[in-house]
Amino acid sequence: MIDVHSHIIPGIDDGARNIETSLAMARQTLQAGVNHLVCTPHIHWGHFDNTTEIIQSGFKQLQQEVNAAGIELTLSYAGEVRVNEMVPIWAKEKKLPFMGKWKDRDVLLLEMPHSHIPSGLDQLVRWLLNEDIQPLIPHPERNRDILKSPEKVQWLRNLGCLLQVTAGAFTGTFGTRVEDLAFVMLDNNQIDLVASDTHDTKRRPNEMGEARHLVSQHIGEDIAQRLFNDTPAKIVLYS
Repeated sequence: MIDVHSHIIPGIDDGARNIETSLAMARQTLQAGVNHLVCTPHIHWGHFDNTTEIIQSGFKQLQQEVNAAGIELTLSYAGEVRVNEMVPIWAKEKKLPFMGKWKDRDVLLLEMPHSHIPSGLDQLVRWLLNEDIQPLIPHPERNRDILKSPEKVQWLRNLGCLLQVTAGAFTGTFGTRVEDLAFVMLDNNQIDLVASDTHDTKRRPNEMGEARHLVSQHIGEDIAQRLFNDTPAKIVLYS
């Protein structure tokens, strides 16, 4: 599998605190059945003021440590960018770290707050698409506005967003309401891909293997293959 969302680079956000945790996460990720992991630290203005240069530096150090430890997990990097007024400016200044490509557009992991859908999101999404940037929205199933009004999932899709559900949503890690919505989205063909959003090995572990089994059991292996393997590969590997 290819996992497009993780917080494994140590010491730059709320994910891995040190390299020992990062290496434990890498081993756990392999055990979950993932062979390629995208490192996506938060870029959250005023909270985690990461830049492409900071992420790249941390990534290079992580890559060296993973290789030295003999962990056969391939890595790449992007960023999880919180919606804010700076996004268009960063885009114009070419400061956004993209994950890969989707239909000739650069893929941006664009995070909403968990508490609500921010006003103006529709205008931002349209602007990004017009600039050949494809928004990929992580964990919509954990957004409180969407939990209250699940019809907003389709609103996001109609805007042109790709949607990534967290593996732990299917395993019950985030509670029954999130789990129920994740399976409703699955049944309604409203999910483009699944990723771990792993932050550590215990509280927020990599649950891709268990989630893939549950999805395959629920709706079939063909769809599980698309969500956990094929679509992520098309984005990350440009295939």
